Amino acid sequence: MFAVIVNTIAIIIGACIGLLIKKGIPKEISGNILKALGVCTVIIGVQGAIQTTNILILILSIALGVFVGEIFNFEGKVNRFSQNLLGRLAKDGDSVSKITEAFITSCLIMNVGAMVIVGSLDAGLRENYSMLYTKSLLDLISGIMLAATMGAGVLGSAAFTLIFQGSIVLCSQYLAPYMSEFLIGEISATGCAIILALGFNMIGITQFKVINYIPALLMVPLSIFIIGLLPL
Repeated sequence: MFAVIVNTIAIIIGACIGLLIKKGIPKEISGNILKALGVCTVIIGVQGAIQTTNILILILSIALGVFVGEIFNFEGKVNRFSQNLLGRLAKDGDSVSKITEAFITSCLIMNVGAMVIVGSLDAGLRENYSMLYTKSLLDLISGIMLAATMGAGVLGSAAFTLIFQGSIVLCSQYLAPYMSEFLIGEISATGCAIILALGFNMIGITQFKVINYIPALLMVPLSIFIIGLLPL
């Protein structure tokens, strides 16, 4: 868990530095930087999504995930939850919706990908923390950039990282037998497809309900099973 705590602290430090910088950046420049980060996010999403070894798994996972997300309206529920929980943080012109956007964006960018899963499993099973330490440095930099352009909501991703990565570390001995390299790769590719949608939103091209896409990550094993039953 030590490496996860280091990662959490790195995000907090990065976000705090970003918030200090944010005060001196004009809104117009901040908006343009955010769009530039959106372009980078799109590139990250494309690079990761094309790593899938079976495009049908990606398509089916996204389709099933969005279906579940829309049926249960996760986007609406998260926004209402944010209204109650984050409303008190909305100040200096930051609306609750912007805080929520910053929280969701930073959580996805920092916690979707093979590095998170493999690094957390290595930390729990082999006490090998090198990958999570590397991720901590990347998250420190990401935290600075995201908080400087998106605001205080980025701080919330520190708590999410602690819970999410910490859970994988603590449950690593139970998860490892089921987390094959193939499954991790497909989950990562699906996650990067979600990040791609997120990047388009950051640029301002689209308004995808990204939260409703998140169940797609849980649909990957089901998609693999379904496709395995199809005659090819």
